[in-house]
Amino acid sequence: MGYIKSKALEEKGFVVLDSYNQELDPKEWLDIEYNDWKSSGDTRFAPLASAFGDIECNGFWNHKPPRTDKDGVWIDSQTAKAPNLTRRAQEPGANVGRCRVIELQPTPYGDCLYNLHQDDNNRLNPDGTGWVVRGFFNLTDDKDSYFVLRENRTDPSIEYRIALPAGAQLIVDTQRLWHAATHNGTEPRYCLITSWTSGPELDAYIEKYHGTDDVPNVEVPQEVLEHGYAEQARKDAARAAYYAAKGQQVKQAMSEA
Repeated sequence: MGYIKSKALEEKGFVVLDSYNQELDPKEWLDIEYNDWKSSGDTRFAPLASAFGDIECNGFWNHKPPRTDKDGVWIDSQTAKAPNLTRRAQEPGANVGRCRVIELQPTPYGDCLYNLHQDDNNRLNPDGTGWVVRGFFNLTDDKDSYFVLRENRTDPSIEYRIALPAGAQLIVDTQRLWHAATHNGTEPRYCLITSWTSGPELDAYIEKYHGTDDVPNVEVPQEVLEHGYAEQARKDAARAAYYAAKGQQVKQAMSEA
């Protein structure tokens, strides 16, 4: 039967939406409660919706009963402090699973490449239902930072680099694409991340905000790219050696829980 997927994401696995005027919104992400939950880099997360409405960030399949990343429960103590962020996550009308704000400390390109991962959005997701993807709304003005997307974690021949000024909005099939952020600022980067279920509601939202995958790549000096490739290879080798010394085989497929 297959899953219901958005045609707009079919070719490249992502779309960029019209920019949002983030400057008009209060900085609600500074008031909500964060967990020291590590993902790709030095991160914390502040959940707005979770499996059972608790301030935690675990995958829905790690709860009892286990389920896919759908039907998240909004956390009253968080949404009361962040009504605008909650409204933006709910605007598409698509089913919401996890919804949270990420706080990412500065992350150079080489570390970003090492952090590239795929999400496990659709574990336990029944065939014939909507495929879970993720929306990323950049909250801080990170003009020198960019989101990195690859089809293959260690192959730079197809690499999309999406600029991250305040108000940048993109939707990504993060189970298909390897992804992480290069954050070149000196202060933390904040971004609202929402798990949405694909279907007519999300398709209409993408069309309303002129979603496109035809966007320019952020230009990065060749020496920075080369250093990043070398740094990723060095860290991968060190990781493999660490696990080999423990008699374990390293899993190259890194997955965000």
